[in-house]
Amino acid sequence: MSLESALQTAVSSIPECVAAGFVDVSSGMLMAIKTVDSHPREVIDLVAAATADLFNGPNVSLIEKLFKRSRGVADDGHHYFQEIIVNSDNLIHVFIRGKANPEYVAVFVCRRSANLGMVLTKSRLAMPQLESAT
Repeated sequence: MSLESALQTAVSSIPECVAAGFVDVSSGMLMAIKTVDSHPREVIDLVAAATADLFNGPNVSLIEKLFKRSRGVADDGHHYFQEIIVNSDNLIHVFIRGKANPEYVAVFVCRRSANLGMVLTKSRLAMPQLESAT
């Protein structure tokens, strides 16, 4: 299954999902996107950069490095931040780091009226199919 098809399946299965994207945070590249509403091109263009900042920005990287040092853990490239949820005025934004390749992050955007627990559950369930499509 193609990444675009896997994203379409995810959008269809996640409650009130209006958009989904797949980002390579190491390069800042948006690998694929699927939306049900129209979104300004400027916003779509910034999705990958913003996602990379959330997961690999300098302050996040520094926090992870300091935690590893204080815990006596080797800096082996493991990332502490696995999921990030952002609630905006009208939307729920869920960012989930891949398990097979931690440099891939899926982004799911749902209407704020959706049940957050179901959004998270369905988003997590979509990850294996998205990762296998890359």
